[in-house]
Amino acid sequence: MRRILVVDDEENVRFTFTAFLEDAGHEVQTAATRGEALDLLAREVFDLVYLDIALGQENGLDLLTELRQRFPFCPVIMITGAPEVASAMESLRRGAFDYIPKPIRQETLLRVSRQALHHREVIEQRERYRAHLEAIFRSVREGILLVDRGLAILEANAAAMVMLDLPCEVAGLPLSRLAETASLPLRDVAGRAIGEGRAVDGGRLEVGGPGKPLRVLHLTAVPWAEGDGGARGAVVTVRDETRLENLERDLQKRRNFEHIIGQSPVMQQVYTLIENLAEVDTTVLVTGESGTGKELVAEALHCRSVRRNGPLIKVNCAALPENLLESELFGHVKGAFTGAVRDKAGRFQLAHRGTIFLDEIGDISPALQVRLLRVLQNKEIERVGGSQPVPVDVRIVAATNCSLQEKVQRGEFREDLYYRLRVVEIPLPPLRERREDIPLLVDHFVARFNERFGRHVEGVTAGTMTLLTSYRWPGNVRELQHAIEHAFVVCRGSRLDVADLPRELQEAPPVLAPLLVGEAAQIVAALEKAAGNKARAARLLGISRRTIYRKIEEHGIIPPPEQA
Repeated sequence: MRRILVVDDEENVRFTFTAFLEDAGHEVQTAATRGEALDLLAREVFDLVYLDIALGQENGLDLLTELRQRFPFCPVIMITGAPEVASAMESLRRGAFDYIPKPIRQETLLRVSRQALHHREVIEQRERYRAHLEAIFRSVREGILLVDRGLAILEANAAAMVMLDLPCEVAGLPLSRLAETASLPLRDVAGRAIGEGRAVDGGRLEVGGPGKPLRVLHLTAVPWAEGDGGARGAVVTVRDETRLENLERDLQKRRNFEHIIGQSPVMQQVYTLIENLAEVDTTVLVTGESGTGKELVAEALHCRSVRRNGPLIKVNCAALPENLLESELFGHVKGAFTGAVRDKAGRFQLAHRGTIFLDEIGDISPALQVRLLRVLQNKEIERVGGSQPVPVDVRIVAATNCSLQEKVQRGEFREDLYYRLRVVEIPLPPLRERREDIPLLVDHFVARFNERFGRHVEGVTAGTMTLLTSYRWPGNVRELQHAIEHAFVVCRGSRLDVADLPRELQEAPPVLAPLLVGEAAQIVAALEKAAGNKARAARLLGISRRTIYRKIEEHGIIPPPEQA
């Protein structure tokens, strides 16, 4: 049932219209004047209005104009007792749906009513559809630009306005009028979509400026067409990938953490330990085989600590004899020994308000162990030949490639000093236990030596990478670095080949072939070698523990019983 308003100053017309329309199942209201009609329209909603052109002394055409402005979706049919071409044309010009003369026959009235009400239904459906599209258009997080063939903006949603810093009025704005950083990529992606008639990926661009945040945006465009199939323009989608870009940069930093290269799970644990120690001013013991990067860890700890603006002093405790090391660490006064012609500050004093890195700490003598313990306990030193304590504010980071615990058990290292140094321990894995990092390290060293030697080596051959990932690396990362440097000196091609590597690498049998061929057999061999210990087998294979569990399940391997 539809609601219809009949506006006519003749009572018999109002009665006739009401009878015919109510018989057809509609609800009808009537008004004799403009004022009555406007009162009803203010209180109620009507689906159709019949309006007489002559309302006594009033002009129905003026009311038609007002109704079209206030109720644009409600069709108005003009009726008149004096039909004229001029009034009919004027009615249609002002927005009337139809124009019918009196007297009105029932079938004509009902037919015109059905047409007008159907028209309203179509308009309402179209409006709902448009409103839904508008809601989607305005609410999506991606920016959307609708551009014509001339690359002028027809419409833009709120997200696009913000991302591209567009003015409030964009309709008709050429893309060429935007900031150059956005204009060129937008014109390129939209123009290609229109010209090629297909979806185009425009890649990333950076936008921003003085006082405005830098945004990383990703552009795509698809052509839009009308009934004939020809491209009328393009829909450009703008996705803000700033957060993704930042995450990628963070991941890259985690692969190259303060010059420490590696993305394996065990190295991620090392990075996490370093980050956790950034604001904790405590003593740290870095353990690991020679060449694993203990000095780099010390540098990372210093650079991320509150002492980053202070000095980082490095001392190799194994490089000097005991008497010289004591003077080097604590300093001496004039005349303390032959050759001490003037006072000298020791490394601890030089490291005041900074960090001192004591490498190969396990090699110091028992006497030096006592003096170092006093520094840790009292935060002060005594110079050789001196008697006055000198306060020092120093963070100690020590490193060793041997087991201090075993030295303690043999009586070679003080237990109290061991626990003072080992407040937090950072164990560094040997390279053979993080083989997945070898390709990253190789790329890093290739880039470094390209810069150092002015070369343009593209990388290593597949055979070289296979050999590098299967070698046992007793010298760890340092040995790998020297091997790549040796290959750079020998290589005359664009890629480092096996023949360019040091002879001991070429001739050494692999500890275990990479997981490429005979994977199941390799896993079984590793499990047997590791006495059934899956974590140890994973380290032998250079893969993570999660990976070996997955591979065991994939190949249906029954592991040997783990031995104690």
